[in-house]
Amino acid sequence: MFFCFDFSIRKYNKIKDDGKRMPDRYNKKYCKKIQRGTMNKEKKLSESLEDYLEVILELETTQKVARAKDIAEKTGVKRGSVTSALKSLGEKKLIHYEPYSYVTLTSEGKKIAEEIRFRHSVLKDFLHKLLQIDEATAEANACRMEHAVDQETLDRLVRFFDFVFTCPRTGEDWIRTFMKQCGKRKPDPKICEKCMDMSYGRK
Repeated sequence: MFFCFDFSIRKYNKIKDDGKRMPDRYNKKYCKKIQRGTMNKEKKLSESLEDYLEVILELETTQKVARAKDIAEKTGVKRGSVTSALKSLGEKKLIHYEPYSYVTLTSEGKKIAEEIRFRHSVLKDFLHKLLQIDEATAEANACRMEHAVDQETLDRLVRFFDFVFTCPRTGEDWIRTFMKQCGKRKPDPKICEKCMDMSYGRK
């Protein structure tokens, strides 16, 4: 079974899956498409081109359209390099692009960009809200990891995340205990042994 949900809703607000429709990027129909890996099979995009698609999607979400200038500012890349990347994405029919005009994603480009954003969200939430890595570090690592993680590993991360926040044996207390014992130092064997004894009713 493949679990998929809006992490920001389910984790800390403790809202269970009661049949309410989740945002499109997290609904089960969309997630199944991602699980099958059908969106980005044939395009063979480089990491940098994937980053451009993700940035364009973000700009479209916040500003309706993207401009080369905005993309350059967002990525910290020179305008000439941005123009070259946009031409490449245009040739692949992933964006609508004309020099000195607005940039928008094609239908196919949007699907791939949403897949990339989904991978990024899963990885960042796993690092930040499960492993408790600070948000800036989690963001930076997710940006690098999103290009390398394979679909099976991503699926497993989502399932593990779901397990942690739905299984009565785990949850936020479990994460707090992890941070207390293992967060910033090596675990104390004596404390771990005492905890295990209490859990198994040996003492």
